[in-house]
Amino acid sequence: MADDKTQGRVPTVIADDVHIVYRVNGAGGGKGSATAALSRILRRGKGEPRGVRKVHAVRGVSFTAYRGEAIGLIGTNGSGKSTLLRAIAGLLPTEHGKVYTDGQPSLLGVNAALMSDLTGERNVVLGGLAMGMSREEIRERYQGIVDFSGINEKGDFITLPMRTYSSGMAARLRFSIAAAKNHDVLMIDEALATGDRKFQIRSEKRIRELRKEAGTVFLVSHSNKSIRDTCDRVLWLEKGELLMDGPTDEVLKAYERETGK
Repeated sequence: MADDKTQGRVPTVIADDVHIVYRVNGAGGGKGSATAALSRILRRGKGEPRGVRKVHAVRGVSFTAYRGEAIGLIGTNGSGKSTLLRAIAGLLPTEHGKVYTDGQPSLLGVNAALMSDLTGERNVVLGGLAMGMSREEIRERYQGIVDFSGINEKGDFITLPMRTYSSGMAARLRFSIAAAKNHDVLMIDEALATGDRKFQIRSEKRIRELRKEAGTVFLVSHSNKSIRDTCDRVLWLEKGELLMDGPTDEVLKAYERETGK
């Protein structure tokens, strides 16, 4: 039965006892060696191959996200934040448990691939198409994407190959492309950690707009200020476990007391 706080709200993501396990190839020959291949064939159906180490990255995480929420994910390095986002996006299988989503989740990370040999202009078009925008929609939003990114403030960089961009410029363009479209579920992995404060303020404002336009936003960030300015709810993960789920200020204060960050 729904409580007073969730009654009538529309769930967009449900994580039900989610476990994610990585298998890391270890001893027993290189991944591509004949010895390793033979070992895998001989041991098929007999459990884990020798030398394969299991890393339990997410351990029994359960939560429900609702339309209109902006949810921060915090935790120390290796706590499972990015892994959880990749599972929500459908990029990683669960070992146990299920992830249910309403609509199409979109994952934006600072390491998401753009094509370095193509110009920024061409990447805007390809990125828009990849997100399901029509060519007409891309044409209509193109100048807004470039202006939002700010990469042309010191020259006509949008016409240059992406390989000439700094990591900050590439991250700003990547965020700008993703933010040009309304998303059912938008997941942002450290994208606000790059760029100057002016761009961060623009990004935070756009995230609030996306929330109002009926989407759900997840934000992974090591900046508590960005989380406070952007999110109304926070999930705190450590060693793959969900330690706390609640209002932003409440969870961040507990996190800061525990970690001194």
